[in-house]
Amino acid sequence: MKTEKKVMQSALAGTWYDDDPRQLESELDGYLANVKQDKLDNVMALLLPHAGYRFSGQVAAYGLKQVEDRSFERVIVLGPSHQLAMPEIVSIPDITHLATPLGEVQLDSEFIAKLRKHPEFQSIMQAHEREHSVQIEVPMLQHVLGDFKLVPVVVGQLNVNSARKIAEVLLQYIDSDTLLVVSSDFTHYGVNFGYTPFKSDIEQNLRELNMGAFDKVRQKDLPGFFSYCESTGATICGRCPVLILLAMLSENAGAHLLKYDTSGSLTGDWSHCVCYISAAFTGSWPNEESVPEQEGSQLSDTDKANLLKLARKTIEFYMKHGKKPVPADIGVEITSGMKNVMGAFVTLHENGQLRGCIGEIIPQRELYKAVTERAVDSAINDYRFKPVKAGEVSELHIEISALSPPRPVASWKDIVIGKHGVTLSKHGRNAVFLPQVAPEQGWGIEETLTHLAMKAGLPPDAWRKDCRFQVFEAIVFSEQQ
Repeated sequence: MKTEKKVMQSALAGTWYDDDPRQLESELDGYLANVKQDKLDNVMALLLPHAGYRFSGQVAAYGLKQVEDRSFERVIVLGPSHQLAMPEIVSIPDITHLATPLGEVQLDSEFIAKLRKHPEFQSIMQAHEREHSVQIEVPMLQHVLGDFKLVPVVVGQLNVNSARKIAEVLLQYIDSDTLLVVSSDFTHYGVNFGYTPFKSDIEQNLRELNMGAFDKVRQKDLPGFFSYCESTGATICGRCPVLILLAMLSENAGAHLLKYDTSGSLTGDWSHCVCYISAAFTGSWPNEESVPEQEGSQLSDTDKANLLKLARKTIEFYMKHGKKPVPADIGVEITSGMKNVMGAFVTLHENGQLRGCIGEIIPQRELYKAVTERAVDSAINDYRFKPVKAGEVSELHIEISALSPPRPVASWKDIVIGKHGVTLSKHGRNAVFLPQVAPEQGWGIEETLTHLAMKAGLPPDAWRKDCRFQVFEAIVFSEQQ
């Protein structure tokens, strides 16, 4: 059945950029000609500003130059919602094409259909009709890339956990033929923006403020970037799309600052100015082809003992210093097995009761790095529990689950209780159980899937029809009690 064509005309032509295609192409060519930097290898994502081209077009060109004449099957553009409140969700418009003066861009309907199976991905048309953050990037991408399919995503208001949840969905489907573009201006300074933290040396203070934020991006420090924005009040309008990007990047990804500038340097008006950054991210998106499955024999008793020591000392260090340590800070040796690229969950119990459990199913970094990150998350970021306090750490019992990559199964009948962890997906709802959950509760397969469906917010028998299942295996080990 042929899909009806639905075209949305971009509302920005003639105001944010020239509505004459020849003039627009000429303007973009001029910006690109001014860029003299060498191209980086393996660019997978860009961070670009989204002001009118006369203000930020030259800064954006530094990022665009990195992918000029490259070929991508799809481009995902993540831009913030400036006008509409959308707590903990994102929106993709229900259209087939977006039109600009440079022509129509087809949306990647097949890719978008996969995303829409998850409740965080909705279609709220009013979030797109007058929102410039995504649309402003499209003519520039048309100019440098030529043909591609578009996934335009307007991002609502997120916290660290909701950003990670959205990132995990994207990581299920993204591949090497995908370019991710994050649309964000940086600090907005002035009375009209409600942000005047300093009244003198504005140019230098703005640079220091923005470079402090970008340092968190360079370090791929998701909680650190969020906390920096909260503590400084930095008016970075696209901070939520940036959070998603940071949650998606592997530890091996590189972050490269290409250009920084401000509208103040163009207009001379430092009492009302916006700051712009162009950056590129290099590496590859994690996928089953690039992440080998790890066998249980590859974690020795020493590996396990050191991972448990790492988790505990990481939590202790964080409680004392307010930041995550590197292994040298806490005297933990990183053994070869700890360098396996694996998913991981860190589970905390206190007095026999669950106290926190957060992890990552998709393998995207070395195991010791995943455990470091998730140990802190389990202690302070599990929304079901109050954050662990320093005085409670000694009462915690720590368990680690090191995971193999998830793989789909044709039927629930292929799931083996006690061996397989399970993810269930239906009608945009999802839930996961680690392999040890069912045996600990004394559940059989049907009882397990009933509880899993209920955890996903579905009817108890929803698992019997039209569900998608993935399974994974886990090496589970814990501290001695």
